[in-house]
Amino acid sequence: MAGEPQADCLFCKIVAGEVPATVVRETEHVVAFRDINPQAPTHVLVIPKAHYPDAASLAAAAPGLAAELLAEAGQVAADEKAEESGYRIVFNTGAGAGQTVFHAHAHLLAGRGLSWPPG
Repeated sequence: MAGEPQADCLFCKIVAGEVPATVVRETEHVVAFRDINPQAPTHVLVIPKAHYPDAASLAAAAPGLAAELLAEAGQVAADEKAEESGYRIVFNTGAGAGQTVFHAHAHLLAGRGLSWPPG
């Protein structure tokens, strides 16, 4: 069921404290932590604590939570001093787009030149 923790989900385990993570920001509904395989000097994952398989399902089922997640990503960028130089927020949806953990999450990337288009 959407929103409910999934026993086999890495990010649900991080939310539950069963798997360690370097948390940089946390609210009642959202947690942000450093990516273990960073693709930029600043690479933070921002996730809802509730389980949704991807950004589209999160937005459809809980638009307020999706908005809070984006607001928290912006706050992480401010905390990381990335506002002036710029930053990117990326949602990968589906295996073909590079999603490897099927729990909605935003990648916040900053600290180096980020060319467009990515990939």
